[in-house]
Amino acid sequence: MKQALLVIDAQQALIEGNEQEPGVLEKERLVDTINAVVDKALQNNVDIVFIRDRDVSNGDGPGFQIHKNITVPSDAAIFDKAATNSFYGTKLNVYLKEKGIEHLVIMGCKTEFCIDSAVRTATMNNFDVTLVGDGHSTSDSKILPARQIIMHHNSILHGHDNVDNFSLVRNSNEELFQPTHNNYR
Repeated sequence: MKQALLVIDAQQALIEGNEQEPGVLEKERLVDTINAVVDKALQNNVDIVFIRDRDVSNGDGPGFQIHKNITVPSDAAIFDKAATNSFYGTKLNVYLKEKGIEHLVIMGCKTEFCIDSAVRTATMNNFDVTLVGDGHSTSDSKILPARQIIMHHNSILHGHDNVDNFSLVRNSNEELFQPTHNNYR
C-alpha cells in the first residue's frame, strides 16, 4: 500500500506564535514528534508532503516557513494553500492520486481547523487516514483550552468514516506506517 506523511501548517509563526496569535500547546514536544515521524517515514520510504498556509505571516518571511527545527527532506513535496482545507485550491489531491497513495498519516497544526478539515476531506477523497494523536496541536480558544480541543478531536476523529474510508488515531510511538484500517472494516 502506498502511503504519504502529510505535515500541515508546521510553520514558524504558527507554532511559536507572534504579535497576532499565541503559539501552540507544547510546541517543543510537537516539533520533536514531527521530526520523529518524518524519520519513520524516511525509514519506510514513505512520501512526505508539507503544507503551508499563506495566511501565516502573510505568506512571507521566516514566519511563513516550516519551523526552523523541523527536518524537511530535500525530496519532500511542499504545497501552499489559501484555505483551511489542504485539498482546496491546491494540487494535493492530484499529486497523491498520481503517486497511487491510499493511506495518509496526518499531523501538524491547528487541530480544530486545518487538521480536522484535512482528515475529513481525505476520507471523502478515498484515503484511509491515520491521525497522529500526539502529533497535532493548537492554542486555547475563547471557550476551550488547547488540551481539551486536542483530546476532543482525537476522540471524534477516531473511527470517523465516509463509508469506504475512515480515520484512526494512533500515537507516534506506534507503527504508523503499518495501517490497521482493515482490522475494522
